[in-house]
Parts: sequence; C-alpha cells; structure tokens
Amino acid sequence: MTTEISLRLRDLKPEYQKLWNSCEIKPENLNQTQEIVAKIRLNRRRYQAVQREINVPWYFIAVIHNMESSLKFTKHLHNGDSLKKRTFNVPSGRPIAEPINGWEIGYTWEESAIDALIFQEFDRVKDWSLAAQLWQIEKYNGFGYRQYHPEVLTSYLWSGTNFYTQGKYKSDGQWDASAVSAQIGVVALLKSLIKVENLQIPLA
Repeated sequence: MTTEISLRLRDLKPEYQKLWNSCEIKPENLNQTQEIVAKIRLNRRRYQAVQREINVPWYFIAVIHNMESSLKFTKHLHNGDSLKKRTFNVPSGRPIAEPINGWEIGYTWEESAIDALIFQEFDRVKDWSLAAQLWQIEKYNGFGYRQYHPEVLTSYLWSGTNFYTQGKYKSDGQWDASAVSAQIGVVALLKSLIKVENLQIPLA
C-alpha cells in the first residue's frame, strides 16, 4: 500500500520552513552564488519594472531568470529559447501575441517575461512568504523529485546547499541518480539576495 503524497501548499509549508531555517550555502559554492547575485543586482531595475506591471516580486523573477536562461536578456523567461521567435520548447508557442516591435526585432525580454509569469498564474498569487515562494517555484519546475525520487530534494531549489548532493532530471522524465546539477539553486540565491539587499520577507 502506497502513501499518497500531498502537494498542497498548506501541507508542505512546514517542510519548507524547516529546510530554509537549517539550509546553508556550501562554502565551495559561495563565490559562484555571490557572482550570480551581483549580476542580478546590476539588473534589478529591469526586474522591478516587470514587478510594477504584474506585482510579482522582482527577486522571484530574477531567480527564475537565472534558472531558465542564465540571466540572459536575449532569451525567453519561459524556458531559455531565443526571443527572436515564439518559444519552441515547453511551453511552446509563447507569447501568443506578436512582438510589439515586429518580427525583425523579436520580443523584448520584458514582454516575454510578463507573458511567462501570467502563463504560470504568478500574477494571481496572494501569499508571497518565503515558504510559499519555494512551493510556487518547485511547482513551476515540477514535483517529479517529490513524487518519484523523494530521497533527493529538487536541485532546482537546493543545489549549491547542504541539502543537495546528487541526482537530477537530465531532461523531461529522464532521471539520473548519479548526475550532479551544476547550477546554483534558487534557495542559495534567495539567501544571498536577502542578506545583501536586506529584504524583509516573512518565512510563513
């Protein structure tokens, strides 16, 4: 008899709170984390401009931008595809609207980012506590770790911290227990950003 795993925010919030409180950036990943955060801070105004449009926190947008397209403003926030065309990879065919400046130029990063965030319904989120943000981001990337490999915390969140060693999806549905994520995960980035920006974000 298998135990049903809850994916509801109200059930998972205590777990995220506990993990956040005891999570630390690995010393060997600290420099890389700080370098990424420095780049994020240099472009904070662009993230804040999107926040003003749809009321999604700028740092939340920034960490997704890093995970999906390595902070490149020539790529769709949805999945890292080129802004010259609609997205090809999942989710494909986004944005539906044509580029404001025409196809010769392609989409601006901002118009694509707004589409990506609305597509994921982040504009409807009311709870922006840290625990809820972690849940939203894990849901965005997929609950595959939690459902099929619960012995490994998702690298999307925890890579670069004391809670991640190895095991990752190399592509959609392709699990490799020995693979190690080379990315710095969302939690390490948020912890560093909160510290240097003195962000006041409630945990619960």
